[in-house]
Amino acid sequence: MKNLKYIASFSILGLMLVSCNKEETKQKDFEVKHISHEEMKASTKLNVAVVNDLDPICGMKTADHLSDTATYNGKVYGFCSVMCKEEFLKNPEKHIHE
Repeated sequence: MKNLKYIASFSILGLMLVSCNKEETKQKDFEVKHISHEEMKASTKLNVAVVNDLDPICGMKTADHLSDTATYNGKVYGFCSVMCKEEFLKNPEKHIHE
């Protein structure tokens, strides 16, 4: 029984030493590319023809801020965000001012 205690103690000690020696992933292993605010805006802007010049929900110019679209009655409407698109789709007739 005494030998069993020694074996258990040495096993636990060995596991502790091995687990503490693991090498953690270092920050230098990752490459982070920083982009400017202008590059970020350009990467999210869609290049799609839409029937509206202004976002029907918030009034932003679609030419400058187009990031989402929805088709309603065969026409493509542009929006600055998913939130504006979702609000439009709740009641499109309310927001169409033609």
